Amino acid sequence: MDKEFAARRRRDLIIAAVLAAIAAATPLFVKDVVVQNILILTLMYAGLSQSWNILSGYCGQISLGHALYFGLGAYTTELLFTKFGVLPWFGMLAGGVVSALIAMGLGYPFFRLRGHYFVIATIVIAEIGLLLFHNWEWAGAAMGITIPIRGDSWLKFQFLRTKLPYFYFALVLCCLAWFVTWWLENSKWGFWWRAVKDNPDAAESLGVDVFNSKMGAAAVSAFLVAVGGSFYAQFVSYIDPESVMGFQFSLLMALPAVLGGIGTLWGPVLGAAILIPLTELTRFKFGGSGRGVDLIVYGTLIVLISLALPRGLLSLFSRPKKTGAAR
Repeated sequence: MDKEFAARRRRDLIIAAVLAAIAAATPLFVKDVVVQNILILTLMYAGLSQSWNILSGYCGQISLGHALYFGLGAYTTELLFTKFGVLPWFGMLAGGVVSALIAMGLGYPFFRLRGHYFVIATIVIAEIGLLLFHNWEWAGAAMGITIPIRGDSWLKFQFLRTKLPYFYFALVLCCLAWFVTWWLENSKWGFWWRAVKDNPDAAESLGVDVFNSKMGAAAVSAFLVAVGGSFYAQFVSYIDPESVMGFQFSLLMALPAVLGGIGTLWGPVLGAAILIPLTELTRFKFGGSGRGVDLIVYGTLIVLISLALPRGLLSLFSRPKKTGAAR
């Protein structure tokens, strides 16, 4: 069984390397700006969903408030850039650290809650953060922050003539989130998280540090999501509270993992590859999200998949367990 598990992990790593190479070569053949934009968002949300999956999938702490960390990453980066001239690369790291610290600070009281009480608490704290930024004048309040454009530059991570640098950064973010998950999956923390998810009381009785394992998962998850928020802010060149802290971001991080298979390595990637292009194409087809057609389409898809395949689309590719000799 150990050899089979090791072989599966090597196979996952090889498949990931091949897919990353194919993705890296895609811009050579895809020149349409709209399609490139969809690919960038797909990669970004795949990385975000993978990051969300660390806390909510592996550790079992379902969060619908990750938009808070996404927004904190965006605001930290852009406030440092516009107010103090700090390069976005350092702002990304600062945003990740700030979000990780806040996630652990919030985890101290919240991880004492269980089930739907924890879910409600994450929604409430994210909405509180949204309201605070709506009224914080120094951070632009409801008007937001317009990021000054100072020419194409990797140093300042700004590009006007091409989207390719954003595409490759989104690819790196996606690969980083996937690799961190792959590495943690077979670590002490990964085993602890799965034990906590299955039965926290039994896990604690066997010596698992339940509280600290949840704190670790929250910190890693929040850090990666904040880096994604920093990237998004640079990509769109303008942020306001609704555009980076709205509840829809929390949903769009969770839904790909739910669709593909929550608590799995490939589920968020598969879910994002289906859900995000579908969302963007329906939004483009029907003239924006004002009518909510995109929400109806992928909401219906999620319901149908949940009813037919409760473990997600990835369960279609899992081999059935042997239950004994054939009759």
